[in-house]
Amino acid sequence: MRILVTGAAGFIGGPVAAALRAAGHDVVGLDSLHPKAHRGTELPDGVRRGDVRDAAVVAAALEGVDVVVHQAAVVGMGVDLGDLPEYVGCNDLGTAVLLAGMARAGTRRLVLASSMVVYGEGAYTCPAHGPVAPAERRPDDLARGRFEARCPRCGEALEPGEVDEDAPARPRSVYAATKAAQEHLAAAWAGACGGSAVALRYHNVYGPGMPRDTPYSGVAAIFRSALEAGRAPRVFEDGAQRRDFVHVADVAAANVAAVRATGEGAGFRVYNICSGKPTTVGEMAAALAAAMAGPEPVVTGRFRAGDVRHVVASPARARRELGFAAAIGPAEGLRGFATAVLRD
Repeated sequence: MRILVTGAAGFIGGPVAAALRAAGHDVVGLDSLHPKAHRGTELPDGVRRGDVRDAAVVAAALEGVDVVVHQAAVVGMGVDLGDLPEYVGCNDLGTAVLLAGMARAGTRRLVLASSMVVYGEGAYTCPAHGPVAPAERRPDDLARGRFEARCPRCGEALEPGEVDEDAPARPRSVYAATKAAQEHLAAAWAGACGGSAVALRYHNVYGPGMPRDTPYSGVAAIFRSALEAGRAPRVFEDGAQRRDFVHVADVAAANVAAVRATGEGAGFRVYNICSGKPTTVGEMAAALAAAMAGPEPVVTGRFRAGDVRHVVASPARARRELGFAAAIGPAEGLRGFATAVLRD
């Protein structure tokens, strides 16, 4: 099949395009080289420069295309609310222009890069009241080191569990809100044109080619940059916040599986893409420091508005319906990440 990969010069888009080519597909790439993700202007082979917000660029890129794998996005927490128009413009307007172009071109198969951030907080259970949506963490509690999410009914600390794809979206940041909007747009597009759309909710992706320490980088790259400079990784809160770190090679494999799934009927379906082996942020920092023979992490007690306490995914649906299971566990992946080439 002929596949258009948007964001094909990026940290995730590049490996996705390579994996699709290795699977025998004819891949064409499109990337705007957005300065928040790229400091250079050189494009990989097979990738043309263009912005998905430009309808003419999209129309030209879609010629003869069977499937679109939409990776292009501005990611991360950003600097402040001044980033809001750029996030919405790139992520949501860009997706709308792309979907409109696909409808005109007769391209009816989409794989969308979404994110676990659409969940906000993960799944929780109160010992007294069962499964509950947690109360919002209060700044005065956080300042006193009371980091755990609490029951909105009795105020007791909650037990975290695995969040599955049927959990409601509760985005807590601008980036999260734009990813939720992308999913809604894709679902509306699929319903209106009889298309098939798969949204992959990536958990914390890391691996070779990850951007270095910027406000748009993931925590693994931030810790890695500190260790390279001889500094201890600085861990927020108490380091016990749980995440699922998934290797970029596994994310690429998930996209190959999702392309196959888009041919199995019209509609919209979402999947968690994760390792299935959760770890705490503190444990991840310690593993990376050990692999790099660097200073041990410092737990700072600091916190950021909008951060969530725990979000750990269930990998069951992706394994059952896509046949996808991550091949690289966090221990192996972080050892390799310690010496991997990063993106400047």
